[in-house]
This record gives sequence, C-alpha cells and structure tokens, in this order.
Amino acid sequence: MDGMLPQTHAPFISEPRHEGRMQHTIRQPINSVGTGLHTGARISLRLSPAPENTGIVFRRTDIDMPPVVARYDMVVDTCLSTVLGCGTASGHAERIATIEHLMAGLAGCGVDNIFIDVDGPEIPVFDGSAAEFVFLLECAGIVPQGAPRQYVHINRTVRVEDGDAYAELSPTAQPGLTIDISIDFPAAAIGQQRYMTCVEPGQFREHLSRARTFVLQPEIDYLHSVGLARGGSLDNAVVVNGDSVVNPSGLRHPDEFVRHKVLDAIGDLYLAGGMVNGHFRGHKSGHTLNNRLLRKVFAEQANWRRAPLDASLTTPRDRAA
Repeated sequence: MDGMLPQTHAPFISEPRHEGRMQHTIRQPINSVGTGLHTGARISLRLSPAPENTGIVFRRTDIDMPPVVARYDMVVDTCLSTVLGCGTASGHAERIATIEHLMAGLAGCGVDNIFIDVDGPEIPVFDGSAAEFVFLLECAGIVPQGAPRQYVHINRTVRVEDGDAYAELSPTAQPGLTIDISIDFPAAAIGQQRYMTCVEPGQFREHLSRARTFVLQPEIDYLHSVGLARGGSLDNAVVVNGDSVVNPSGLRHPDEFVRHKVLDAIGDLYLAGGMVNGHFRGHKSGHTLNNRLLRKVFAEQANWRRAPLDASLTTPRDRAA
C-alpha cells in the first residue's frame, strides 16, 4: 500500500482486535545482554512478572536507586531518547535512558505489569528496533491476570505544537489506540512519509516491531564529539547520507523511517500510566513533543478518564483543550 512520496501506509481498515481486556504480565523471568547505544557499555536486562496493578517498573541494580514507575511525569530528558529519573536532585547518575523501544514492545504486546532490571544507565539498544523485546516477551510468555485493564480514555482533543511540528490526542470511536504520523526530512532518502495504524499485537509485531532507529551522517560526528552514540553502529541504526542509505543491507521496509517514528510514539504514549484509548496524530513529532502532550493531557482532569475499555462505548463530547 506504499505509494510515491509522500509515502503513506495504512495497514488497518476495520476496528482493531483486542486479545483480552484483562491486565497481562509475563509467565516467567527472562534475561538478555546487549550494548548501550550512548554508553557503548555491556548491559544486562532482566524482565520479571509483576502483580496486577503494578504497572511498568524500572530498577537499576548497579547503584542504589529507587524503583521508577514508567510514567510521563518521571521523564527527566527527551533530547536524544526518553529518559526516566527517580525524582531526586542528585543528578545524572540516577537515570535510565533509551526506554522507548522497550516501552513500545510492552505496549505492542499488551503487557501491563512487569519489573525491568538493568545494571547500567540505559536499556540495551539491540538492533535499534523493538524486535528483540518482542522476542523476549513472547519467549517469557504473555499471560492474563485477574484484574481488568484500566485504559486512559481521551475525552477531548489536546494538542501541542513547536513551529510546524505538532502532536495531538483526540477521542475515537474505535476501541484502543490509533496512530497517524507524518514526517518530512530534507534528506532525499527519507523525504515525506506518512503511516497510519492501530496498536494491537498482530499489527505491531508484523508491521512495526522491526523498524530501526535512524540517524543522519552529519549527526554522527557531533554525537561522538560529545561522548554519545558510543555503541552506535550499522548493526543497530539506519544511517542516512543525503539520498542514500549507508547500511549495506538497506531498509527493512520502504518507509522504515516513519514506521520507527510510530514505534517511538507508541512507547512514549505508554508513559500515560496505562494504554491510551484515543487517536494520536503527529507531524514531525518526537520524544519532546510526545511528552509535552501527555503533560498537557493530564494537566486537566476534563481531558481524560481512567476506566476499562467498555466505558469507551459511550463517545464523550469532544472539545479542544
């Protein structure tokens, strides 16, 4: 369904399917080891089951740091990735960075409750997509729990802007989260692309989970000069130089760039503290705008409500915030 630029892909036609409206966790713990994108360090990751209503909880095992619940108001940096902090004033040490791909995998697979342990300051990058996280979750087994899933229902349209870039959440007649994202890059290899989808396990696994992060060649030297992207390579990122993709293996999808932006948005929106029931529209949006959007949504109680999915069958009155 891809066309000429601007490329547009819309893999959903009818209502998204939902594999249960109960909360889910994983059946058993699972471990993996990978490289930190920015530190270049070897980092161990452990995913463990969590009780009902726990949420997504990150824990660092290498330092004395309180557990951090994955929530929008625990985000302390969005410059190069989404970074969680414990809320203390002790500085950069008590942070967990690059969480967005794991968060996207959790949202895409429908995992509500989990403990995430890492022995370093960031989540391993693996291949730059969410595919490894999906693999780990499926190997551990995704199982239903006894409590109903509490969705964050969007009651009225909320929008944030930065120049011509924007991010918006609005009520939807469809159950679950639908996403419509467009990008526009001067690099000819990327150009203008648009992607529309619903967020549910089958769609996420097949169409989104393997889309990798990308970087422009001129940005790499700068990142290295400030001590970042030490673990970056052609094995975990798509590198673009003008009208060409540097990676010898090329792209996994013709529109892999916008698919990855959708993946990032799914991970960022899961910081709502639960799965969102609404429609997300973004143009040239990124981690910063996505986080600003959630902060604006939760700034007014009239913008949202928390309830099981069945509560969304009565469509709220839409009024822009």
